[in-house]
Amino acid sequence: MLNTVTYGDAPGPPLLIAHGLFGSARNWGVLAKRLSEARRVVVVDMRNHGFSEWAATHSYEDMAADLAAVLDAPADVLGHSMGGKAAMVLALQAPDKVRKLIVADIAPVTYRHTQMGPIAAMRRVDLTSVTTRAEAKAQLGDLDPGIDDFLLQNLDLKDKRWRLNLDVLAAEMDKIIGFPDLSGSFDGPTLFLSGEVSTYVSTDHRGTIKALFPKAQFACIPGASHWLHAEKPREFVATVSTFLG
Repeated sequence: MLNTVTYGDAPGPPLLIAHGLFGSARNWGVLAKRLSEARRVVVVDMRNHGFSEWAATHSYEDMAADLAAVLDAPADVLGHSMGGKAAMVLALQAPDKVRKLIVADIAPVTYRHTQMGPIAAMRRVDLTSVTTRAEAKAQLGDLDPGIDDFLLQNLDLKDKRWRLNLDVLAAEMDKIIGFPDLSGSFDGPTLFLSGEVSTYVSTDHRGTIKALFPKAQFACIPGASHWLHAEKPREFVATVSTFLG
């Protein structure tokens, strides 16, 4: 079972949130609290992340099954990036589990980029010697702005370990940047919410999206990139709340 963190107990339909690659439930704490004013919000640590189990695989079919196991009744489901792909597969494979679907800045396609750079950076850190996050940050090397601090949220200084299964994430990277070939469609209400300056979801993807999610709606948050929920939290919560409301 996945590690979960629950916020609120309002009577509205529950909301399940799935984070992206290298993320964790704790990244969504502030947003989950805001969204919990109208509903119970459950945020998970995905497999091989945070306090959830380390597994030998990291396919989207496996991640979708993990999410399904958390739900004992139909729920609204929100997923960002990797979590968005897992949420899409959940909706396609177990549509009875999903009431409304929100996919944050990702499309059901294979991407050309890789995320091996951050894994290599984390592997460079000498966990036996670092005593502070500043020391670890210095060893991460050159990364895009903000990525080092984001990765360091996964560092357990006390136990001298990363709360990420780096070996499996590296071995399964082709699956993570890809998307499984699935038949069928999810006919429930679906929102594809993107950052205005992000390149992850383009108009070229809309045909593929509509084939799998016929009722898909599209919206973007002005001025936001791929990390739209962190950069524009108020706008993100407002848009999500309106769609779910």
